[in-house]
Amino acid sequence: MSRRHIYLLIALIVISPVFGVYLANLVGYHEPLDIIAEELGLSEAEFNWTPLKDYMVPGLPEWLGYILTGIIGVSIMLLLEAIVRHFILRKNK
Repeated sequence: MSRRHIYLLIALIVISPVFGVYLANLVGYHEPLDIIAEELGLSEAEFNWTPLKDYMVPGLPEWLGYILTGIIGVSIMLLLEAIVRHFILRKNK
């Protein structure tokens, strides 16, 4: 991955709270699955198993939690990509 790609990912992660926190609250956006669950009368505990619910980290401001979960998500995807690439290159030798 080039430096350009890394800078782009960092920029997208940093500006993500503008869209995911500020503008979502401004227009009253709700996740479609949350709306469906509410209509079905399901409680969030029944279907929400993620440790970082709604992209928030307990004890941190909402915008900072959004950035941190973005970093975690991108890091997981880059790690998976590196693992797959390693096995593909190893297989092709």
